[in-house]
Amino acid sequence: MKKNFLFGLLALGMVITLTACGGAGAPTAAANTPEPTVVVAERDVPETSVIRWNWGTSGNVLVIIAQERGYFEEYGLTIENVPATAIADAMTLLIGDQVDIISNSGTAGPLQRIAAGVDLVSFGGHMVTGAMPVIALTGTEWNGVESLIGSRFAARPSFFAFTGAIMDLGYDNPLDVLEWVIHPSYPDAFAALLRGEVDYALMGTGQNYLVQNTPEVEIVSWHSEVMPNYSCCRLVANRHFVENNPLTIRLMFQALIRAQYWFENNRAESVILSAERMGVPEDFVASFMLNEERYFLSTDPLKKATVRAWDILEVTGFLDEEAAQIDILNHINTELYEAALRIVTERYSDIDSAFLDRQWAFFNEQNR
Repeated sequence: MKKNFLFGLLALGMVITLTACGGAGAPTAAANTPEPTVVVAERDVPETSVIRWNWGTSGNVLVIIAQERGYFEEYGLTIENVPATAIADAMTLLIGDQVDIISNSGTAGPLQRIAAGVDLVSFGGHMVTGAMPVIALTGTEWNGVESLIGSRFAARPSFFAFTGAIMDLGYDNPLDVLEWVIHPSYPDAFAALLRGEVDYALMGTGQNYLVQNTPEVEIVSWHSEVMPNYSCCRLVANRHFVENNPLTIRLMFQALIRAQYWFENNRAESVILSAERMGVPEDFVASFMLNEERYFLSTDPLKKATVRAWDILEVTGFLDEEAAQIDILNHINTELYEAALRIVTERYSDIDSAFLDRQWAFFNEQNR
């Protein structure tokens, strides 16, 4: 029975690895948050009314909320989910102009494409930290990042939070001081840990349920403990989309900021919405979404964190040689989010000032 249960958990992990969110449905969660009222000015007509969006395997709860609550509709926007496939991943879809925005493809991947000469712009965010646990067999000693030195670690060395943290310890060669073991998926890395082939493994957001229901393993740390605000997932688009659709993007941000406010005040209801749209059990979504300390959402552009990631990737050799000739600041746009945050602050009196003060403080900390 125990083996069958574990197999079922692994299968569920694979489902979330392969499943993208579907189309909009009827609202299913009650709102505990007072609804702000606003009249959208006639001039606020988006340049593009349909945004083709790939939001990846762990879903995008802010997009789901903004759809379910009707926020996008207020601004004349429709979000068309374009799921990735085995042949065309999110970056391939974006570079091929088959989607307009991607939101769940991390930070390193888009930066590597920019370094290779693709004219992308990072202009906002989704997850700042994604509740990604570092796990080991139960009883394994962990003394911080130092424990990785000399170990077998199931993680990609392009995950700059870990190489950056190792360099902060004084090691100039983070790629050589441990064995980085790369697997095709997080469930594969999980299975390798159970077989004793690695000492530690980094898991994705969607593996929390699996980890929490497997007594043979335990969480020894978190991605966000290794590097706070590590910039989990950026909003990225081709430059021509950003430059040709500034009002569309500002309106989109207004909807997402309102969705974040609703999410923070209705986290349990957000679990219900996400589970329904993703086609997975509520307990599965709750395993990461209710982790308020580790699952941190914000549409903020995180300019400083993005530049930090670029610098680490360049030092560790994960950027094209031409990266030295590229000014990464030319590929980061903070103005559109800031403008949207200002409009929400001015127009939406029913959104409490404490929430808005936090957004402004975070923006100034991360982008000034």
